[in-house]
Amino acid sequence: MTTLNKILYTAKAHTVGGRHGGSSRTDDGRLVVELSDPGTPGAGTNPEQLFAVGWSTCFLSALHLVAGKKKMPLPSNVSVDAEIDLGLAQGSPRLAARLNVNLPGMDQETARSLVEGASRICPYSLATSGNIAVTYSPVVSEVPVPAVQAQSA
Repeated sequence: MTTLNKILYTAKAHTVGGRHGGSSRTDDGRLVVELSDPGTPGAGTNPEQLFAVGWSTCFLSALHLVAGKKKMPLPSNVSVDAEIDLGLAQGSPRLAARLNVNLPGMDQETARSLVEGASRICPYSLATSGNIAVTYSPVVSEVPVPAVQAQSA
């Protein structure tokens, strides 16, 4: 287990009713969501969707950090598509994940190196490492796009 030496931020949320028609909101009111079971009718989201949004956002930030440290430009349209599976293993609910990291116009080896580097520093990736099945896939295309210099940290 890792012990934090310094806390940079604490997110706080209050949830009632759970995924079966409940709701959740952050203490600052910036995020208020209705909840529902995956695959059921209704206007609510579910924990798996929220996890996908959080992880893909965090991973994209880690990718920018890695590229910045390597002084490598990233394509302006770099993106991360997270897929979170909710399933069963030995009769118990479990998660699995796929992160497809879109790096248009970048060569496969450079893209792979950046994705591996980001997976070693992204807090979501570190938290899930060894706990759930995760596949990271760099996705490149043949069409080069204008690059944007990554921000240094």
